[in-house]
Amino acid sequence: MRSPRRNRRTALAALSAGVLFAVAGCGGGDDRTAKGTTGTAEAKDVLLQPLASPGPGPFTVSTALATASPPSAGAPDAEPTSTTRTVHPVSGAVPGLYGGTRSVAACDVEQQASLLADDEDKARAFADASGIEAVQIPGYLKSLTPVVLRADAQVTNHGYSAGSATAFQAVLQAGTAVLVDSRGMPRVRCACGNPLAPPVVADGKAAHRGERWPGYDPARIVAVEPGVKAATSLIIVNAADNSWIERAMGDSGGRDRTPDDPPPYEPDADLLFPSPGRPSESAPPDTAPSEPPPSEPAEPTDPGPPEPSDDFGDTPPEEPWEYEEEGDPDVAPEPTQVFPAEPDEPAVPDGPFEPEAPVEPDEPMEAGLDDVFAG
Repeated sequence: MRSPRRNRRTALAALSAGVLFAVAGCGGGDDRTAKGTTGTAEAKDVLLQPLASPGPGPFTVSTALATASPPSAGAPDAEPTSTTRTVHPVSGAVPGLYGGTRSVAACDVEQQASLLADDEDKARAFADASGIEAVQIPGYLKSLTPVVLRADAQVTNHGYSAGSATAFQAVLQAGTAVLVDSRGMPRVRCACGNPLAPPVVADGKAAHRGERWPGYDPARIVAVEPGVKAATSLIIVNAADNSWIERAMGDSGGRDRTPDDPPPYEPDADLLFPSPGRPSESAPPDTAPSEPPPSEPAEPTDPGPPEPSDDFGDTPPEEPWEYEEEGDPDVAPEPTQVFPAEPDEPAVPDGPFEPEAPVEPDEPMEAGLDDVFAG
């Protein structure tokens, strides 16, 4: 339990946080966020942190060993009190999001662990902000990978004040050395030893505080999101010759190698804009096959006569049935075929010809049953 004297010192320190920041070499009032000294992370109050600035309340001195040259795109814009920003989410697993130099670590991890071990209060505050126990700090730091940012990135930064970590929103300049975890998330800023967390991004306008660097564009800020699964290595860009490097997770560069399966785009491709993870100079995707032009409809084929069916529900044919007569009317009958009603030749009587008596038309001929069945 803390003594009353200790509590009194803590209260005075909390009221004098700005003075403590200045004594620690963290810059003047322009480098503080309005909420950074109260332990909250106000999304609409963002501190710009250039490469050389440790920012408010550093946990340690700088352990950065290498930084990439920041991009230069002319003089910074006029200092506005607020501006409309565009923050682009991007996966920490995207190849080329980070850079470095082959076989050279961006941070001294061993020194970082040693500096925190020398101060129990800072170690405890660092562990609280990182979600670990203080005794886990050395192993935790060794599991991270030292790289440098290749784009301006917003993070939740943590300064140290009065024995605890104070959270504030910050944009880190491209080229900043950081330690990232297995999902590509920045976890420590090496210039000050501060623990980092995912950003809290607010829509619309935000107050920008701190020093604006040349080339800073509020519409080109990234917010790193964790990769889908833990990775065993990162594909980064070699700042020395613009080539690809595969760096094993938790390694400081001693096992760097050329990736067996490099990304299908150049290391200097713009990965982040306009679409995160989709470089503008990558090979175009296979185009979908064009549909063939419409052709004339094929004439229906004659299906032939329908199969006989006993089903009375069959669809009737389109044309009426034609009943065939027996025999062919154009073919003469066989000589042996005799039609009783139309004999071919009249019979010649043996005797003299006698005409038959004409039949009266008004009286029909009748035959009796005896005539029909006579023998």
